[in-house]
Amino acid sequence: RAEADHQTFLFSATLDGMVGGLITRYQSNPVMHEIAAGEATVEEMEHRFLAVHEMDRVKVAAAIINASNRTIVFSRTKWGADKLTRKLIEEGVKAAAIHGDLRQSQREKALADFAKGKVKALVATDVAARGIHVDDVDVVIHYDPPSDAKTYLHRSGRTARAGESGMVVSLVIWNEELEVRKLLRRLGMKFPIVEVFSNDDRLSDLHAWDPTEEAA
Repeated sequence: RAEADHQTFLFSATLDGMVGGLITRYQSNPVMHEIAAGEATVEEMEHRFLAVHEMDRVKVAAAIINASNRTIVFSRTKWGADKLTRKLIEEGVKAAAIHGDLRQSQREKALADFAKGKVKALVATDVAARGIHVDDVDVVIHYDPPSDAKTYLHRSGRTARAGESGMVVSLVIWNEELEVRKLLRRLGMKFPIVEVFSNDDRLSDLHAWDPTEEAA
């Protein structure tokens, strides 16, 4: 039994949800210290913002994944992650979902299969992705574009690790374009949003073309 006058230290990858409830219940006057991981900067990544049609978006994602070794795809919701995983599998992509509603054993298997190359695409929610520590991620796809700059950087930082360059792709449907342009301004980035279809040859090698030249 702890003395009445004591300090309690709680370490966690996240401080919200159930962990936040524990803090509220068991700690008095808690002080939080957040240590940011060493993440890649915007300059260390290549960025592509692709205007896609809703009915073609899965096929565009599949084309990008098939041209890469390891890809993390971000979905805004758990339900969306499951749905997208099923649709990618229907397109012939070896994909697995990872989110908080899955059992620990399911999450561990998805991560292990991804690390071993048995799965090419890991479809993740933002919270679940905090526990992903896999090197050599070639591409990060924002299937659902993030609402703020911090989330964009956290997601994108899953690539461009250990001095390697990484590709970050945002798939933008028509009703998301205004928010994505606001996001670009907040990030201080000047990239065009280029319309593509799933049969576009450029998707097979996103490093090979410069979208800023097309916008010039």
